[in-house]
Amino acid sequence: MKIGFVGLGIMGRPMAKNLLKAGNSLTVFDIIKTNVDELAASGGVPAASGKEVAQASELVITMLPNSPHVLEAVAGTGGILEGAKPGMILIDMSSIAPAASQEVAKACREKGVKFLDAPVSGGEPKAIDGTLAIMVGGDRTLFEEVKDSVLLKMGATAVYCGDTGAGNTTKLANQIIVACNIAACAEAFTLAKKAGVDPSLVFEAIKGGLAGSTVMNAKLPMMLEGSFAPGFKVDLHIKDLANVLDTGHETGSPLPLTATLMEMMQWLHANGHGQDDHSSLANYYANLSGSSIG
Repeated sequence: MKIGFVGLGIMGRPMAKNLLKAGNSLTVFDIIKTNVDELAASGGVPAASGKEVAQASELVITMLPNSPHVLEAVAGTGGILEGAKPGMILIDMSSIAPAASQEVAKACREKGVKFLDAPVSGGEPKAIDGTLAIMVGGDRTLFEEVKDSVLLKMGATAVYCGDTGAGNTTKLANQIIVACNIAACAEAFTLAKKAGVDPSLVFEAIKGGLAGSTVMNAKLPMMLEGSFAPGFKVDLHIKDLANVLDTGHETGSPLPLTATLMEMMQWLHANGHGQDDHSSLANYYANLSGSSIG
């Protein structure tokens, strides 16, 4: 299939490479030229704009930081819709506000372009090995059309969640749970350290029980090592929590835990940890307690 890919950041690059490995023809664009060059070296065809990507593609994927970036890439000058033919498919795999997904879908309908919102979970490691969890909103028939041939070339699971915006609503729920899990790990293992118990032994003792989780298994070793190279940056999680809070306000959903976590991550951002992995919530507790987990 002739696929286009716009947005070749930490997540987009490995996702695009997995599509190439699956045998697809791939035209790529990113505002950072070195990202495009890296994909070109792997077999991708470089383009100078989203418009050029769309002109060469039957299906275009976007993987961008936030709602304004997606709206500009899709509907802005030189954007995807300028080069799109009626019947083209656009799959936005960015994590954005559900309302923004609905706005993009409307712009696509006006051009005869089919649209799905399909954000992912799993961070850079799962993007690299092609085992992302993909949550999808939009037309169910279209979802079934691209599930095996496209989505499952980048992910281990792809689940239909409902109409347009449902994929991103699901991702917002995911981001609440991930943030709460990381904060709970940071709090619990700081307690263990302060009480004189080896946090690594606590991890071994509890990870197979009810408290165990994928989040703990992925993030606790980083806390123990004091190594926070980003798989998913604090600043990106702040962006997601901002979308959570906005959506909660729009829908009347109470979000007291999310509000607290936002303040904790804002402290990390203000103290130079915004580009660290979100497991660096351990540093927030280290500041409060005077004792690091690692």
